[in-house]
Amino acid sequence: MTTEEKIFNAARIVFQRKGFSGARMQEIADEAGINKAMLHYCFKSKELLFKAVFMNAFSQLAPQINEIFNSQDSVFDKITKFTHSYISFVILNPYLPQFIIQEMNNNPEFVMSFMSNENRPNPAVLISQIETEIAEGIIKPINPKQLLLDIFSMTVFPFAAQVMLKGMIQISDSEFNEMMEERKTTISEQIINSIKK
Repeated sequence: MTTEEKIFNAARIVFQRKGFSGARMQEIADEAGINKAMLHYCFKSKELLFKAVFMNAFSQLAPQINEIFNSQDSVFDKITKFTHSYISFVILNPYLPQFIIQEMNNNPEFVMSFMSNENRPNPAVLISQIETEIAEGIIKPINPKQLLLDIFSMTVFPFAAQVMLKGMIQISDSEFNEMMEERKTTISEQIINSIKK
């Protein structure tokens, strides 16, 4: 394992445990088994490290999502595969949704930079397919972008607002994760049942 891989793995663990604001560079260095000087040599600040970890994770997720969007599967199968893939990914990288929201507020240029990346998830094929399946009478008439908004909202929101949700419905971390596992199926079933003609 390279030094960078050790740093990324350690940073993921510490960011997941402490969040961005609570994480300390010394703690990340200790977790990686390197000294703090080496960590600062590779990454000048905690923010730069977090962004590098984020982009590394995003580069793993985007191809999965695009593979689903661009496949020959039906819209219903794509919805099911997307919810499974996205929720599985975020369970392994739970700090990402909160970081994106934080960065959208504090550093919108960074968020726009990765959303303008040519490798970002691109739903153009899926949108066209939704329109086709509406015309074929498979799906009820619906604005395809509204459908995508529903899918993204139902999968992303619980992770982005998990602290509030855990407190509001009085559930533990393990119960939250169990509910997210259940949502892989319940979200796709709810959406498919609502749009199926």
